[in-house]
Amino acid sequence: MKRILITGAAGFLGSHLCDLFIDKGYRVIGMDNLITGDLKNIQHLFPLEQFEFYNHDVSKFVFVPGEVDYILHFASPASPIDYLKIPIQTLKVGSLGTHNLLGLAKVKKARILVASTSEVYGDPLVHPQNEEYYGNVNPIGPRGVYDEAKRFQEALTMAYNRYHDLETRIVRIFNTYGPRMRLNDGRVIPAFIGQTLRGEDLTVFGDGSQTRSFCYVEDLMDGIYRLLMSDYYLPMNIGNPNEITIKDFAEEIIKLTGTSQKIIYKPLPENDPLQRQPDITKAKEILGWEPKTNRSNGIGITYDYFKSLSDQELRKSEHKSFENFIRP
Repeated sequence: MKRILITGAAGFLGSHLCDLFIDKGYRVIGMDNLITGDLKNIQHLFPLEQFEFYNHDVSKFVFVPGEVDYILHFASPASPIDYLKIPIQTLKVGSLGTHNLLGLAKVKKARILVASTSEVYGDPLVHPQNEEYYGNVNPIGPRGVYDEAKRFQEALTMAYNRYHDLETRIVRIFNTYGPRMRLNDGRVIPAFIGQTLRGEDLTVFGDGSQTRSFCYVEDLMDGIYRLLMSDYYLPMNIGNPNEITIKDFAEEIIKLTGTSQKIIYKPLPENDPLQRQPDITKAKEILGWEPKTNRSNGIGITYDYFKSLSDQELRKSEHKSFENFIRP
């Protein structure tokens, strides 16, 4: 069996990656400091002989005994609520954490894939966003701690690729959704669904004309796997190009869930991107990948998952506004 280290293993995406590679016959080493992850996402894997878990912060020295064939670096706060609340940790995991894991990959002669994000494009002046676009990012704004951590992560990864001839892959992930998201993480889909389940009006920031493109988690997993196994070492967009305005999406959620809530509007957070749509030409041509799950089906599955949560979990997920964590 080949061995793969997955950091951020107890998080939304990390836990789905653990499932994917277990299903493909790998020995999976999960690593997470649980600052935003939750063990309940991977508790079903603990009885398995081919799964092991380390409670560890990758911003500190990382040691894994034995051979490691692949490393997936997914350890990072990824939602606005998280990285605005813990900005220093966000910067450290993108810089020190990435450095530690690249060093481990070099020692183990492992191929490493790092999880970047569409946030490297900032509030884009090019639409849709392709991999050659350098972005429009405010490095000292409140979102800069996440945006610049990921941009530095990409630069460091490419430096190891060029200087040490390390096998590296970089995936730029666009908005992804599905089961195991946290209802209180501040992202659009869990925020809207949580509000519908609690009978609250849906909160839209700005006038709702800003756009997002939502990719179902199983489609993303397939794209990540194909990229890891490919020979392509430059950054690659993986996401769903089906773009929708936030206002239209809120109305879609209300219709889909059969609720009668209204939409209320609040000021747009600083540097919140007005457009987000991936150009996935490279993924189609190089990986033969494109998303298969339509939004209504994916949202239906996600809604059923959230609906299965306890009343206590729903109450704990009351919507948090960005301004709670931002000081001018």
